[in-house]
Amino acid sequence: MTAWFGRQFAVRPGARAALALGTLIPTVCGAAVIGVMVSLGLPTGMAVGDLSVLHTNVGVAIVYVAVSMPPACALGLWWTTVPAASPPLSRHTVLMRIPARLTLISAAVWTVAAAVLVAVNARRPWLATTLGVSTLLAATVTAALTYWWCTRVLRPHVAPALTRNPPVRRQRPGLRIRAVSAWVVGTGVPLLMLMFVAVSSLVVEYPGHRLAVVVLGLGGAAALSGLFVTIFTAVTTTDPIEEVRRGMSRIADGHYDVTVPVFDASELGLLQAGFNTMAEGLRERERLRDLFGRHVGRDVARLAEENRSPQLVGAKTEVAVLFVDLVGSTKMALDMAPEELVAMLNSFFALVVDIVERHDGWVNKFEGDAALAVFGAPQGVADHAGSALAAARELAAAIASGHPRLAAGIGVSSGMAVAGNIGDPRRYEYTVVGDPVNEAARLSEHAKSHGGIAASRSTLERADSREAARWRVVTSCVLRGRATATDIAMPSA
Repeated sequence: MTAWFGRQFAVRPGARAALALGTLIPTVCGAAVIGVMVSLGLPTGMAVGDLSVLHTNVGVAIVYVAVSMPPACALGLWWTTVPAASPPLSRHTVLMRIPARLTLISAAVWTVAAAVLVAVNARRPWLATTLGVSTLLAATVTAALTYWWCTRVLRPHVAPALTRNPPVRRQRPGLRIRAVSAWVVGTGVPLLMLMFVAVSSLVVEYPGHRLAVVVLGLGGAAALSGLFVTIFTAVTTTDPIEEVRRGMSRIADGHYDVTVPVFDASELGLLQAGFNTMAEGLRERERLRDLFGRHVGRDVARLAEENRSPQLVGAKTEVAVLFVDLVGSTKMALDMAPEELVAMLNSFFALVVDIVERHDGWVNKFEGDAALAVFGAPQGVADHAGSALAAARELAAAIASGHPRLAAGIGVSSGMAVAGNIGDPRRYEYTVVGDPVNEAARLSEHAKSHGGIAASRSTLERADSREAARWRVVTSCVLRGRATATDIAMPSA
C-alpha cells in the first residue's frame, strides 16, 4: 500500500479510484439535476428571471465547490489510511468504517451547501426555500448512494477479514434500515419534492409550463432512481444468500470443505458466518465419524449413530469368524527398526481390511500382530460362512504373492455367538464373544505349522455349496484348550 505522511492506504489504488468516483459522481449528478430543475421548473417566485440573481448563485456555487472540495477530498483520503505499522485488526476496522466516513463527508458538504444557498438568498424567501429544500433532499439521495456504492466497492477487501473474523452481531445498518433508505431514495424524496411543488403552486406565481417540466422531470427521476435502487438492493441482498445456497448445495453433495466469503456485517453477514460455523461443525462431525469408523468399523459406527443410547446387552446370532496371526512377529520386532516394523504391519493389516470388507465382513479388532474379523454381525450377511471362507482363501493367496517375507496362520470358524456392546457405559466396544471366536484362534495356531490356513468342518457345512466345494477336510485333531476333536479343512489344490 502507498505510504502517505507515515500512514498507509487500507485499499489499493483501483479501489481508491472507485471510491472517489462513487462519491463524486452522485454529487455532480445531484448538483446538475438541482441546477436544471431550479432554472426550468422548481418554484422560485420568478427570482431566477433576474440574471444578477442567477449569476450570484452560480458564482457562490463555484466558490463553494472550490473551497469545500479540497479539504473534503483530503479528509476522505485520510480516513482511508492507517498507521504504517498498524496490525491487521486496525486495517479491518478502517475498512469497515470507510463507507460511513465517506457518506458523512458527502452529507456534510451538501448540508453546508444548503445553508450557504439559503443565506445568500435570504432576501428572496421562496428561492431560498426551494434551494434549501431541494439541496437537503439531494443530500439524502447522494449520501445513500455513496454509502451503497462504497460498501459494494469494498466487498472484496472486507471479505477476507470478515471471513477470518466473522461478526457476532450486526455492525452495519441492517436490512430494515436498508429497506427504508431504499424507499426514501427511490420513492420518498421524489414524492416529497412533488408535494413541495404542489404546495408552491398554491402560494407563488407558477406558470403551467414550469409545473409540467418539474412533474415530468421528477417523475422520470423517480422512475430511474427507483429502478436503480431496486436493482442495487436486490443484488446486495441476494448475493450473500446465493453464496449460502451454493455452499448448501456443495454440502448436500457431500463436500464439507466449503466456506462462503463473509462480505457483509449486517444480518446477511451473520447468515454467512452462521453457515460457515455450521459447515465447520459438519466437517468436524464428519472427521470424527471417519475416525470413529476407522477405530470400530463402518457398520459398527453406523449402528452406534442409529442407537444414540446404546444398551450394554448382547444378542445371539450366527456368525463366521476369521482370525489371522502373523508367524515370527516377536523375532521381527527384535531384528527390525520400529519404523520398518510398524510400516510392515500397517501394510499387512491394510491388506486384511481390504479383503475382509470386500467380502462383507468387518475387522473387529487388532491384537498386536493378529486381527479378528467377523461376518454376519452387526449387519447380516446372506452367506456369512461362505464369505469368510472366500476371504480366507484370497488373503492367504495375497500374503503369499505380495508379502513374501511374511507368513501367517488363518483360522475360520462359524456358529452361534453373542454380539453386542461390551464394557461400561463410560467405555465400551461392540464385539463378538463365543465358541466360534475361540475356535478360529485355535485354528489359526494350527494353521501356522500346517499350510497357513485352516477352517472347521462346521463352517463348510454352513457355506454355499460353490464355496464349500473349494475346500476339503484333511485331518481331525483336538485343538489347544478344547475337549473334543475338530475336523479341519483346507483349500483344495
